Amino acid sequence: MIPIQRPSPNQDVRSLPVSIIVLHYTGMPTAAAALDALTSPAAKVSSHWVVAEDGQAVQLVDETARAWHAGKSWWRGIADVNSASIGIEIVNPGHEFGYCPFPDEQMAAVEQLVAAAIARWGVDPSNVVGHSDIAPARKQDPGELFDWPRLARAGLATPIPVGGADPNWTDAGTLASMQRYGYDIAEPLAAVIAFQRRWRPANIDGVIDAETRTILRGLLV
Repeated sequence: MIPIQRPSPNQDVRSLPVSIIVLHYTGMPTAAAALDALTSPAAKVSSHWVVAEDGQAVQLVDETARAWHAGKSWWRGIADVNSASIGIEIVNPGHEFGYCPFPDEQMAAVEQLVAAAIARWGVDPSNVVGHSDIAPARKQDPGELFDWPRLARAGLATPIPVGGADPNWTDAGTLASMQRYGYDIAEPLAAVIAFQRRWRPANIDGVIDAETRTILRGLLV
């Protein structure tokens, strides 16, 4: 994969070492519109990488610099996620413009970028997250159709836990455990929905039930 360079002015200096990789969808009608926004000084947003539907990778910001992709977010005690992360935008119209599955060629390119970033920066696969994981009250991307199991099979993300017993935590205990795993629980319903979108995408109902608790327990073991 030979990336295209399209530098974005929307960047500055990191204040933290890289420890997180954040995956997004562009959420715009076309790749061209997304690239225009991510390189516009007026938009004040950017990412390190954009991956088109055909797998073409475009580099906007060097990974040594701080791109502006995470916005107001929090993960495992880190509030300045932009400083601590690599941002990868994946071209997809998103929930607003006709959300659809991610093509195989696109997923293969994402897999390559994530693998290279993990190797380059020593990121733990458990810190390969979605935008909705770090900003549950604001974001849904990359969404329930993103192929997290594919990344997990390649050792690039945490697998979804299977089996185990329901710990029967109270709702408050479940939220505390969710925070212990890494989520911002300031808005509890949003946190539960984000958790389910990532770990139980077939049923995103925001209800703390036995399956949700069991999956969370499996992540914390």
